[in-house]
Amino acid sequence: MPQSSRWVLVIHGGAGQITRTTLPAEQDRGARAGLHAALAAGAALLAGGGAALDAVEAAVRVLEDDPHFNAGRGSAFTHDGGIEMDAAIMDGRNRAAGAVAGITRTRHPVALARRVMEHSPHVLLSGAGADAFSVEQGLEQADAGWFETAARRRQRDAMLARGGDGFDVDMKYGTVGAVARDAQGHVAAATSTGGVTGKRWGRIGDSPLIGAGTHADDRAGAVSATGAGEFFIRANVAHEIGARVRMLGESVLDAGAAAIAEVGAMGGSGGVILVGTDGTGGWRFNTPGMYRGMVSAAAPAVVAIFGDE
Repeated sequence: MPQSSRWVLVIHGGAGQITRTTLPAEQDRGARAGLHAALAAGAALLAGGGAALDAVEAAVRVLEDDPHFNAGRGSAFTHDGGIEMDAAIMDGRNRAAGAVAGITRTRHPVALARRVMEHSPHVLLSGAGADAFSVEQGLEQADAGWFETAARRRQRDAMLARGGDGFDVDMKYGTVGAVARDAQGHVAAATSTGGVTGKRWGRIGDSPLIGAGTHADDRAGAVSATGAGEFFIRANVAHEIGARVRMLGESVLDAGAAAIAEVGAMGGSGGVILVGTDGTGGWRFNTPGMYRGMVSAAAPAVVAIFGDE
């Protein structure tokens, strides 16, 4: 197959302490179905010659509506019992980017991130201002009940009952994201999250930070990260991977492995999904499991959860 037609889509639904003995069968089945649905949504666009940017947004929107994942519906609860969501999107063609943090009402945070990119002079909006911009842009709003699930509330309540004053760095059910290369050779990345259970003081992780949890550059590839965000911010993981590709000539998968090794050496855990400008796609993670999937012009959709898959 000519390199020019090698479209590929890779997605994730979080990484962490996800094992065969700890993951309920219902969660396993539901997560796999959600991953397949997200791949199908993005692949339908790419197979028809659509843009990588549209494909990653479409895939992430599906995952945001799926309560098996921690983004949109099913977001983690804060320490105070609220929902605060973050998201980002980036276009590798010109490195245009948009992001939002601490939003509370937009049904699809990734769609709001794209509106910030395309309809504002800014890259990152937060809190009440971002919520107001969403209304101005006519995006679909939802009340708190749409985002909340009983399982997520139980996770937060259990943490507080243990005397937890921090937050869940294990990220058992984490962030969602997508990266893609389209048939025209352009790449894009998108990431969306409800953050970590029990977060406080308006905490913002790596997901909406361009270069930390999300990055796309036609000169190198696209990256979306998940895990203990504070470490990904400190290591500037997503940009670091692209820099290694451009400056050292590493493959995107080797660069991803090196970046995750650095996160691990710092004491952090998590993973990344990757797509290269040559159509290479895959993932690298240092946790027991990672919800993930990939589909391309050359291969049918595959999904996996555990490290031995």
